[in-house]
Amino acid sequence: MSLLTNTAVFLCTLAAMEWVAWAAHKYIMHGWGWGWHRSHHVPRRGRFERNDLFAVVFAGIAIALIYLGTNGRPPLQWIGAGMTAYGALYFIAHDGLVHQRWPFRYVPRRGYLKRLYQAHRMHHAVDGKDGCVSFGFLWAPSVDRLKADLRRIHGGPLRRHAAPRSSPRV
Repeated sequence: MSLLTNTAVFLCTLAAMEWVAWAAHKYIMHGWGWGWHRSHHVPRRGRFERNDLFAVVFAGIAIALIYLGTNGRPPLQWIGAGMTAYGALYFIAHDGLVHQRWPFRYVPRRGYLKRLYQAHRMHHAVDGKDGCVSFGFLWAPSVDRLKADLRRIHGGPLRRHAAPRSSPRV
């Protein structure tokens, strides 16, 4: 395959992964996979949470695709590479920036990163798996749209019933 084709497959996979991640987050993680994902919506104890197993599953799929691609099925390696690149961006934006699972802290004050940060915080504004908004990881609707969605879903302003969390958890 040509360099242009490989690059196109890689970039298309990278872009498509946002939709795949959105669908997996909404329908699997907030559906039948809630048993793992619940750990992400409560204060974390320790360095890891059960939700991290989803990253292991996606990494395993990407590794398998890269392996198959390097062993006679060339497009698969570039699909696996695109998945891996998306995983790296996810790790930086979601785990690092939004949830601050790194040793340094940065809260964006403007632009795209602020919108991404705020959208994911609004996702976590709801207790439990139902009634959440903003399931994407690298694309975020406007904060005004998300607030309107939360008001529509919950029949008015969102009121949290849980006690405030002591940790800087999002």
